[in-house]
Amino acid sequence: MRRRQERRQERKDDRQTFGRGGDATRYQMREKLVSIGDDFWIENEQGQKVFKVDGKALRIRKTLKFEDTHGNTLAQIQERKLRVKDSMEVEDANGQRVALVKKAIISPIRDRFTVKIKDGPDLDVKGNILDHEYTIGEGRDKVAEISKKWFRIRDSYGVQIDSEQDDIVILAVTVCIDQMAH
Repeated sequence: MRRRQERRQERKDDRQTFGRGGDATRYQMREKLVSIGDDFWIENEQGQKVFKVDGKALRIRKTLKFEDTHGNTLAQIQERKLRVKDSMEVEDANGQRVALVKKAIISPIRDRFTVKIKDGPDLDVKGNILDHEYTIGEGRDKVAEISKKWFRIRDSYGVQIDSEQDDIVILAVTVCIDQMAH
């Protein structure tokens, strides 16, 4: 009985953050975001351009830069070569690693990812990655939800981020997952 009440409370808390009128921050992203050399914008829920992802061309490994609307670099994503598992690293503006996104070696049914956060708990990515219907969470606690159901615009999907999370890191992780899954 107690376990059922705990789960009910967890779902209620989840709706307060990620449900309609919840306090999660919402962004709109394009499906198959970027090929190297392309640039794209991430928009907020009002449709305003808030972050630019700059795909750097002519590099040996995939490199993407997150910039604000003034062109200031906020983060950088780089593919890590010569590893057993596919992985991409997220660095802050100073070049310090803040997250490492790793793809599971063996995943027979669905893609699985783990996110190693520098000064925080590891995050797990669960759901249907290819269809952009998944969550990023810490254990049972959801920190972000990614879904196509919020937009009628073709080739777009939404990212909702818990207000206590670093938006840049979660958006960068989402870009990494998109790059690695496609």
